[in-house]
Amino acid sequence: MISSYPVRFRRALALGVTTLTLLASTACMDFEGLEGERPMRTHVQDWRDEVIYQLMVDRFANGDLANDYRIQRDGPARYHGGDWRGVESKLDYLSNLGVTALWISPIVKNVETDAGVDGYHGYWTQDFTQLNPHFGDMASLRRMIDKAHDRGIKVILDIVVNHVGQLFYYDINLNGQPDERVEGAGPLIAPKQPDGSPTSPVSHINEYDPDYDPRGVQAWTSLGEAGPAPIVFVFDPASNHMPPEPAIFQEPRAYNRKGRIWSYDDALQVEEGDFPGGLKDLNTRDPEVRQALIDIFVRWVELTDLDGFRIDTLKHVEREFWEEFAPAVRQRLAAKGKTNFFMFGEAFDGRDDLIGSYTFNQGVDSVFYFSQYFTVYRDVFQYGQDTKRIETLFSQRQGAGGNYGTVAHPGGIGVAPNKALVNFVDNHDVARFLYGRPDPAALDNALLFLFTEDGIPCVYYGTEQGFSGGNDPANREDLWQSGYDQGSRHYQWIRRLTRIRRAYPALTRGDLRVVWSSDRTGDEPDVGIIAFERTGGDAGDAYALAVINTHALRPSSPEFGGVPMATSLPPGTRLVDVLAPGAPPLTVEAGGGLRVTVPATSGKLLVREGDLISGL
Repeated sequence: MISSYPVRFRRALALGVTTLTLLASTACMDFEGLEGERPMRTHVQDWRDEVIYQLMVDRFANGDLANDYRIQRDGPARYHGGDWRGVESKLDYLSNLGVTALWISPIVKNVETDAGVDGYHGYWTQDFTQLNPHFGDMASLRRMIDKAHDRGIKVILDIVVNHVGQLFYYDINLNGQPDERVEGAGPLIAPKQPDGSPTSPVSHINEYDPDYDPRGVQAWTSLGEAGPAPIVFVFDPASNHMPPEPAIFQEPRAYNRKGRIWSYDDALQVEEGDFPGGLKDLNTRDPEVRQALIDIFVRWVELTDLDGFRIDTLKHVEREFWEEFAPAVRQRLAAKGKTNFFMFGEAFDGRDDLIGSYTFNQGVDSVFYFSQYFTVYRDVFQYGQDTKRIETLFSQRQGAGGNYGTVAHPGGIGVAPNKALVNFVDNHDVARFLYGRPDPAALDNALLFLFTEDGIPCVYYGTEQGFSGGNDPANREDLWQSGYDQGSRHYQWIRRLTRIRRAYPALTRGDLRVVWSSDRTGDEPDVGIIAFERTGGDAGDAYALAVINTHALRPSSPEFGGVPMATSLPPGTRLVDVLAPGAPPLTVEAGGGLRVTVPATSGKLLVREGDLISGL
């Protein structure tokens, strides 16, 4: 969720600041006075059949000039004008690509702008009960979702329960105004203490973004500490730094009030600290806060017929919250006719065990597979490291002792979390693949892996047009710059892969077994090879074998010492390459052995000769 960081240090607002009369009730959530729930239906049978496309609404397509206010398209961190009508206008573009599910950015009203950075991404909530007017109104949101459903495209909403935007400051010096100051003479000027330390150390105090204190942020003056610092909500309509809604979020107890995270090795800081930049951490242990968040996001589904949640900042909220939130959402939506509602969370972390821990005890259905991003797509496909690390990672999610839940949650999507991980090559929080490795063939190869491994593939908007931006905000380019070219290399490649994935049940429902990987990095014949079978499980006898060479310079084969990889197929089975159907078949040897050579930075997708589907 690095995407939600505002500037590192918040300047004091020039406009007036006021302390509010705090309200003590969660009742009467207004939701703009909207009436009438949408008829809700279940639009998906098995999420493993879906292809998710992540888009940032502000950067995807501009379909309504009427909401183009405060637009600055030459500012990478400003609003650019995309909206829900724009998404609706490009549904054919997405459908032709093979997309079956859209992950859209948060829809709620945000802090408008903060020290030159806009809330275009949606992660700076100010009002949970109103829509972001930059993106449109309820009619345009509903119409976009309805039109998507008409095309068989599901809609997943990005939600934030961990924090709100920078809506208050800590009045540390008790003077009733937000201050940022530096105090102390420092070691070059101040006299030294006996141990050599300065008597007047330099201190930087930012009342919007003070450092984490496990006691809570403390007030202090020249006379010493003065207890917990009061919080003061800002009132600035021009930038929408306004008291949050609903009213429960105007109460101090709704926040942990411990200041900015400065150590990500401290679990309490990660869960209870503010995000750097002043994003205020919600006290999700408070029962009324929990209930309010459940009510809010269930209500948005009732109003719009959404199909799932992508949940931001998973690891910054205690696990007990997810173990209450997820079952409550499932139960309430099922009572209204919505089942198979998909909830997957984002923990921006490379620790596979930590990411997987949120999939137990009726928690989330799945997670955004960040450990795979770091281990596989970055280290192997971009940096060329050995492929043994892929097999090692995959082994950590298997069996009862694995890092991920192996049983589907009651009332959930009907698939165990370890079979429904959301896989991605890159996203809005990391530099694009082509920025780290500007090689179109390498991206194609990574996409081949994405669409043939188990789990659910997720494509970040712009990948199909070869976008190559660096880290946030450079990786949030305007898609209209591409002209929505459906003939571009990567668009056509993804389109083909989505069709292949749909055509062969092994690629969506089959179990995965690695049959070859290598930790060798020299001149050995198998350098860069990863090969895996997809068969069994819910795919029955369906079969596919992916053999991918990640080496940038030379052909490689899954064999060593003259011994080829051993498949599960009987001798004499003839295999053909779906990606090159005119190539000569390969024949399985005794013991299931198969000899195949794969050119540099490419792959083969092998199926039994009689199973080949022409025209893909």
